[in-house]
Amino acid sequence: MNKTFNLYCDESTHLQYDEKPYMIISYINCAYPQIKQHKAYIKLLKDRHNLSGEMKWSKISKSNAEFYADVIDYFFATDLSFRAIVVDKSQIDESREGFTYNDFYFRMYYQLIAQKMHAKYCYNLYLDIKDTRSQEKLVRLKDMLNAKSNVRNIQFIKSYESYLMQISDVMMGAINYHIRGLNKVTAKNRIIEKMQSNAKINLRESTPREADKINLFYIDLS
Repeated sequence: MNKTFNLYCDESTHLQYDEKPYMIISYINCAYPQIKQHKAYIKLLKDRHNLSGEMKWSKISKSNAEFYADVIDYFFATDLSFRAIVVDKSQIDESREGFTYNDFYFRMYYQLIAQKMHAKYCYNLYLDIKDTRSQEKLVRLKDMLNAKSNVRNIQFIKSYESYLMQISDVMMGAINYHIRGLNKVTAKNRIIEKMQSNAKINLRESTPREADKINLFYIDLS
């Protein structure tokens, strides 16, 4: 039986008219047999820090900084991996014939998922349901990935249902915060520093394509 991985996908400031400079889409990659282990340990951390509710980058503050630091340490101590694609939205040119922002968004989602897949493994994809267009997104992605016979399942879940999707939100939020130069919250800066020092990378730059633990792809459309 082929080894199976779950990809927990999320996106940040991806809407065309949200007045934010970057589109970021990402996932946390987890080997299927390890899901219960990760869930149990994150729950242990939440109990230890007396925290409840969903993990989110927007929630990080001085009062919960130790918890989020422990979550990042846990990510680096495990086989979990993270991949993100970052696009400067000002470079997206809709004047090109047959090209729309929406089409581009789906192309980026395909690049995010397909480029790091291994033919010998199987994958389940879980996407964060956000709006009334989610069903359209699901149909489009299924169609685009149809040729990938090793994709077993694509479905939407609520982010509060998955600790791993929430970790994706935190790490993606750190990248977005950092590249936009928003450095006013000390607790958030600490998470950024911890990610960079553990991975030995600059979060403002693409990593080598073969990078596994944290894989970043800054797409240049200029």
